[in-house]
Amino acid sequence: MDLNLNNNRITVINEYLLGDMKLCYLLDRENGGVGMLLLPAGLPLSDGIRKREEMEPLVQMKLTGDIYGEAYAMGNTMRNSETVRCLVFKEQTSRLEKGVLEICTTLEDKRHYMVTHHVLWKEGTPYVRIFCRFFNHSEERCTLEMMESFSLGGLSPYLEGDGHGCLYVHRIRSVWSQEGRHEAIAAENLQLEPSWGYHAVRCERYGQAGSMPVNKYFPFAAVEDRENHVFWGAQIAHNASWQMELYRKDDGLAVSGGLADRELGHWMKHVEPGEHFQTPEAIVTAAHTESFDMFTERLTRAALEGLERAPETERDLPIIFNEYCTTWGNPSHDNIVKIADCLKGKGFQYFVIDCGWYKEEGVPWDISMGDYEVSKILFPRGLDQTVEAIRSAGMIPGIWFEIENVGRAARAYQQEEHLLHKDGHVLTSYFRRFWNLCDPWVEEYLTEKVIGTLKQYGFGYMKIDYNETIGIGCDGAESPGEGLRRNMEASKVFIEKVKAEIPDIVLENCASGGHRLEPGLMSQVSMASFSDAHECEEIPIIAANLHRVIHPAQSQIWAVIRKEDSPKRIAYSITNTFLGRMCLSGDVTDLTGEQWQIIEKGMAFYRKIVPAIRNGQSYRFGPKIRSARHPEGWQGLLRIERETEEEAFLAIHTFDGPLPEIIEIPLPDGCPEQIVEIYSYEAEKENVEIRNHVLYYEPDENRKGIAVRMKM
Repeated sequence: MDLNLNNNRITVINEYLLGDMKLCYLLDRENGGVGMLLLPAGLPLSDGIRKREEMEPLVQMKLTGDIYGEAYAMGNTMRNSETVRCLVFKEQTSRLEKGVLEICTTLEDKRHYMVTHHVLWKEGTPYVRIFCRFFNHSEERCTLEMMESFSLGGLSPYLEGDGHGCLYVHRIRSVWSQEGRHEAIAAENLQLEPSWGYHAVRCERYGQAGSMPVNKYFPFAAVEDRENHVFWGAQIAHNASWQMELYRKDDGLAVSGGLADRELGHWMKHVEPGEHFQTPEAIVTAAHTESFDMFTERLTRAALEGLERAPETERDLPIIFNEYCTTWGNPSHDNIVKIADCLKGKGFQYFVIDCGWYKEEGVPWDISMGDYEVSKILFPRGLDQTVEAIRSAGMIPGIWFEIENVGRAARAYQQEEHLLHKDGHVLTSYFRRFWNLCDPWVEEYLTEKVIGTLKQYGFGYMKIDYNETIGIGCDGAESPGEGLRRNMEASKVFIEKVKAEIPDIVLENCASGGHRLEPGLMSQVSMASFSDAHECEEIPIIAANLHRVIHPAQSQIWAVIRKEDSPKRIAYSITNTFLGRMCLSGDVTDLTGEQWQIIEKGMAFYRKIVPAIRNGQSYRFGPKIRSARHPEGWQGLLRIERETEEEAFLAIHTFDGPLPEIIEIPLPDGCPEQIVEIYSYEAEKENVEIRNHVLYYEPDENRKGIAVRMKM
């Protein structure tokens, strides 16, 4: 392998073939530093490519007191500090156990610090998991102020020089009810090209500070070599503050990420003598492909490992009913019994009692959570008879909790000694406070209120909501960011306690919809609320966007049906749910037989496409949607069952504005081409056909949803 780095100062320590990827470890013989290249295995490096670049270390961290990196780095990045420059290669080991290869690279600092860099690859998967551990073997406390989970350098080794015009950065933006907006930006537009003198550091550091990790961005980054059709990228599995960095000083671009550092996340961590600290995992991949959708599917496929551990009831991705958009936070025994009786025999697996079951008369649900005592007005005989009515209707009962927060009308709001503080004051948002989840009293309280309630009534499903962010952090640790990290780690531990005490429970992750759709929490639950976009036109846009950052088998998409909805509107809403997990809500007790017929046909269609949802590859078609709130044009989402390629489905939505006379969708190689079923409100009239590997659809209306099922 000709790496053309620094006049052959660089040598290869080891190479590993990981499915369709190659992992190459590099040693700088002059200073003992170690780097790493992750490459598509089928695309070898070419001889003679000329680049001016230093090898990027595979570990990025900084200790307080150590010298920062050079060339105007301070305030922009903590990468390549003295801490990193002091780390020298000691050894590398690997072991294969139960189908998982772990590669451990050990680095040492003469000050008696040690770092181990871990790469885990499960046989057959298209990604690796990377994390680092720092060990303090000295006799004095030291303090971390930056430690990232992964770092890839030398991008792109396939390009001559700085590869101008060929490198693009991909990010996924996210705000409330408009999650998952993809942006691809030329490196030059982020000023990530080297200077004429290869002197000043260029860095684009982004992320979020707080307990809603998908608030502004998803913890995702990718770099694309557009000339050679290669992508590198990662997701961070962490439920608190995180960062990604694109870094450059010479011809090689680097991408790294992990915990948000002192400058972005207000984080410092004391490590006492004999102690160690471990970063969150990063899920990382590299691929030779022209398709961004095919690249991101490699990362989202990591969710299948968690789904393999899900309760047996989840195997067929059953349909959920949630009463929130039916009662709007006012569930009662009477209205739930009425709804359950209406749904009986229609094929719903879960019936979720959402927020408000605990509230007192005249007090809104969103300021009264925390005490969790069943409302005597809404449920005068407790929940027993209500839960039994749900079971008698053939459904598994579920219930809503906002475990980590308390509302200002709850008595728990006054338990100040057990709540998080900041600067000595109780940390308070507009009308919420936060439990100190590291407090044993709080764990005991939540065990009684949450786990106790789940057990007492035999709930088989819990919706875990989260409707405010802690922000930069809290008191109780050496830094606000570390206080936040500890609290959110304790949150994960409590979720595992719920699962241990109620082994078959199905868990849903919700955070005002999609604010916590990060891989770590997603691996603990069966599914997540994809968004709080419940009834709006942009639902299919958001749902399709999310295919790139979460697995659709975990993406719970709502169809809220209103009694005044036309057949066309109902079919539009139902077609939305084909892009993930189907969940219904709305005026179900007031619908006509004709309206139910459209819904039930959609439910039957959904059950047939579950194999493709659960184990498929997505492809998005259509013009770029500029405005989510006022969409124009159309969108097609094709999903092909990945293992056999014998089944596929295509969901098409039209929006406002002019439409083409014919929508043409070129079908990828291997896509089934026999149309076996069409779902719409007037399926028999739809003009859809496939000729010469192209699907042709004649759109006749704006704001319409149609789905096509295909087989070999």
